[in-house]
Amino acid sequence: MLTYLILTLVYKSYLSQYDVQQFEVDSFTQIVANQTRDLMLLFNCDASIAPNIKESAVNIYYNQRSMARIIEGCNGLSVIILFISFVVAFSGKIKPTILFLLGGSLLIHILNVLRIALLCVLMYYYPKQQHLLHDVLFPLFIYGVVFLLWIIWVNKFSKYATKTIQS
Repeated sequence: MLTYLILTLVYKSYLSQYDVQQFEVDSFTQIVANQTRDLMLLFNCDASIAPNIKESAVNIYYNQRSMARIIEGCNGLSVIILFISFVVAFSGKIKPTILFLLGGSLLIHILNVLRIALLCVLMYYYPKQQHLLHDVLFPLFIYGVVFLLWIIWVNKFSKYATKTIQS
């Protein structure tokens, strides 16, 4: 719990550097927007990004149509903080813990960028499914992966992992 509180306070402190009244977007959210656009361009999608003029967000365009806006809550850092906090709570040896934290955080980030790109494309072709895609399937996917990582961590690497007895 202490890890979660500390990381959340550090994150809130980081966010406080940006003026929401001036619609400033934090740099990590901007990185996520850039990487999402770049991923879409890699697959020859007609994709671009632009600052949102009404709020602190970055708009993502697919085929010249605004398909999504990336706000601070979409950048994945809150999920990564939750992931890290759980792994630290059930920590194991220092080296595997650090490697799992880095690898898991990177995986969550990559999957989040992929999630946003897929969401843009799918909402373009299936606009009536926006609620299902944005509010149900994609959160279920991201949190499902985090849950699987936690299960792997607790069962294989944490100090609570069960050791198989060889006879």
